[in-house]
Amino acid sequence: MPEQNSPLDLAEGDPFGPHNLPYGVFSTHDHPEDRRVGVRIGGHVLDAGAAAHTLGSPYAQLLAQPDLTALLSAGRTAWRDVRRALTAWVTVPAHRPDIEPLLHPVESVTLHMPYAVADYVDFYASENHATNVGKIFRPDGAALTPNWKHLPIGYHGRSGTVVVSGTDVVRPSGQRKAPSDAAPVFGPSVKLDIEAEVGFVVGVPSEQGRPVPLGRFRDHVFGLSLLNDWSARDLQAWEYVPLGPFLGKSFATSVSPWVTPLEALEAARIAPPARDFPLLPYLDDTGEEEPGGLDLRIAVAINGQVVAEPPFATMYWTAAQMLAHMTVNGASLRTGDLYGSGTVSGAEPGQRGSLLELTWNGSEPLELPEGKRTFLEDGDTVTMTAWAPGPDGTRVGLGEVTGRIVPTP
Repeated sequence: MPEQNSPLDLAEGDPFGPHNLPYGVFSTHDHPEDRRVGVRIGGHVLDAGAAAHTLGSPYAQLLAQPDLTALLSAGRTAWRDVRRALTAWVTVPAHRPDIEPLLHPVESVTLHMPYAVADYVDFYASENHATNVGKIFRPDGAALTPNWKHLPIGYHGRSGTVVVSGTDVVRPSGQRKAPSDAAPVFGPSVKLDIEAEVGFVVGVPSEQGRPVPLGRFRDHVFGLSLLNDWSARDLQAWEYVPLGPFLGKSFATSVSPWVTPLEALEAARIAPPARDFPLLPYLDDTGEEEPGGLDLRIAVAINGQVVAEPPFATMYWTAAQMLAHMTVNGASLRTGDLYGSGTVSGAEPGQRGSLLELTWNGSEPLELPEGKRTFLEDGDTVTMTAWAPGPDGTRVGLGEVTGRIVPTP
């Protein structure tokens, strides 16, 4: 391999090459309060606003912002044009003298939440996950509820506790009651869990009262990030009947600092799994020009050891169907809305995206170097990574999301 003389001379197969270019927000140690829009290229972050200004781009003002909100709301034409410009800036040799001074090593910057989360919705779109949960909690009944294959089930979450990767997660407290307990008790969760998910970021808002059809998905959704929806299973089990998740979910949701634009994932588009029966028209994607599934390969590690590799390709409901269902009643979209896929799980035991499934609700502990795990212990660090097929045999890297559990104060 020839000597690399420039940060733009990337190693062959780098998952963060010019075919990817995810967006984030960063600050430098010299100017910690000065947040800037950045684009990852290899092991560096390009100051996108400064690059646009230096090269006289018409999108300089759009990129010279403290977060991604202006870009998200600019719409699909601007998203395409900005991406084309960025690709040229990092690939055309004539731009190197201007671009290279604006590159910062990833390890030398602080990454921040890249946008202000407006609303947060979480779905339950994996048939494998829903089936496993049904078998655990309803062993004598049907694994799936009667509505599951008719609509994407979801709940409205808490946007204010969505945090960027690297933020510590405080073990939550609340009420819990085991079946054998005479009365509920209060205290820290003893069944703290993970949920390996993919989060979709809305850019362009919609008008209240006007649903967003399947074919308008890419007009509204800018990109995606990895997401870990931390879950206190003991709190959740006691509280969720009859209205659903609340304190067992609302204490923290971690997202990657990098948002991968949908345009970077064209080669990862695949057909979703076959449906068992026709869907209602607003969810029926059989006539859509673009396949709605995505081939994303996720890995979940606890304290550095990979414990699961959930495949997003198996998801029963697509991101477009989730968006269509989320708005079919007339609910409006806002710039910065985030919706999660729900736990991603495959058909094999090693593909389950939660400890609830991996340990079968604690009955089959995981063996880790530091000891057995049924659910998370204080000090455990969970890291999710992922990649997708890219053009010409490349891989598109999704920025990791990580979090460490700290004790209840």
